[in-house]
Amino acid sequence: MKRVLGKLSAARVAKLVKRGRYCDGGGLWLQVSKWDSKAWVFRWERDGRERMMGLGATGTVTLANARERARRCRLMVLDGVDPIEQRTAERSQRRVEAAKSATFQECAEQYIASHRAGWRNAKHVEQWTSTLRRFAFPVFGYMPVNAIDTTLVMRVLEPIWREMPETGSRVRGRIESVLDWARVRGFCAGDNPARWRGHLSQLLPPRRKVRATRHHPALAYSEVPGLMAELRERQGTAARALEFLILTGARTSEALGATWAEVDTEARLWTVPASRTKACREHRVPLSTGAIRALGAPGRSKAPLFAVGRTAILEIMRAMRPGYVPHGFRSSFRDWAAELTNFPREVCEAALGHAVGDAVERAYRRGDLFDKRRRLMDAWASFCSKPASPSAAVVAFEQRSGQK
Repeated sequence: MKRVLGKLSAARVAKLVKRGRYCDGGGLWLQVSKWDSKAWVFRWERDGRERMMGLGATGTVTLANARERARRCRLMVLDGVDPIEQRTAERSQRRVEAAKSATFQECAEQYIASHRAGWRNAKHVEQWTSTLRRFAFPVFGYMPVNAIDTTLVMRVLEPIWREMPETGSRVRGRIESVLDWARVRGFCAGDNPARWRGHLSQLLPPRRKVRATRHHPALAYSEVPGLMAELRERQGTAARALEFLILTGARTSEALGATWAEVDTEARLWTVPASRTKACREHRVPLSTGAIRALGAPGRSKAPLFAVGRTAILEIMRAMRPGYVPHGFRSSFRDWAAELTNFPREVCEAALGHAVGDAVERAYRRGDLFDKRRRLMDAWASFCSKPASPSAAVVAFEQRSGQK
């Protein structure tokens, strides 16, 4: 007997209200239940037993859609596959894939949360979050990490690589780190589309060649004594903070974050904890008489040395020497030490908290050259205390230091 298909019509499906099943042919039935509920079902036999599978309600699945679904079911039956078991297996697979899937933003947030304890300060966490939120999330934050490719990464980087190369480089590195984390967690596989060497290096110019690095503008060391004389005439905590920063060669964040618990005035010592240094290691700073005088009267152990913000000392610099910034005095100090003193390079670098030598050399050098650095900082304070000709400064210092 020839199988008849397409017995029903869309108009008849809409009019049927009597409870029962109505055959369309090829195993497709319309089932009308109470309250005029209508749904499609596919019926077939397996091992002499009736099997039925729902194909969706008529309000969602049209007659044409139902016929196509029934056709696919007939092909499965023909191949010996149970449509219900096949659908169950496909749903299970989708659940497994969903469990292994995560968006880039979800991975980034988890990466930051898991690494937060290892980062030095809250500012680092904020920089990670803000740069990814500003540049990466709008492009592919909502997308699964396994869908992110080189084209998408380039859409993030190209607009900022030439205008803000430093920022672009950091964003690229952060995207790479997040995708590496996602790969280890099993959310994606294959090569990292944000890697630099042998990949993005072929598409983008090296950061250092995009634009010359702009260093902090530094006042010539010969002008520092005159500025210090003006600074000592100024009243207020911000002026003393800037004076202390210049005399210690410290970074602005180190000086403004310092507390009295870190200072031993009798030993003339300021110990910056590892958590607040760029090198992540404790840094002992010898204090000259001038630096101690800038501190004023000691306060409570947890009280800051200078209860001012970065903006306050920036405003003083703008007023006294427009165009220069406090951080530039580290360069002023380093130039002075190189040109007007005979102190070895490693002593001068150690005074700035820089790592000296390679890893092997540092492993064998256990000391921090503190006594030599104390003489260096005392000489710097002496130089800053009064204007003097460069030649006089050299002669006076060489006689005092006695270093060859």
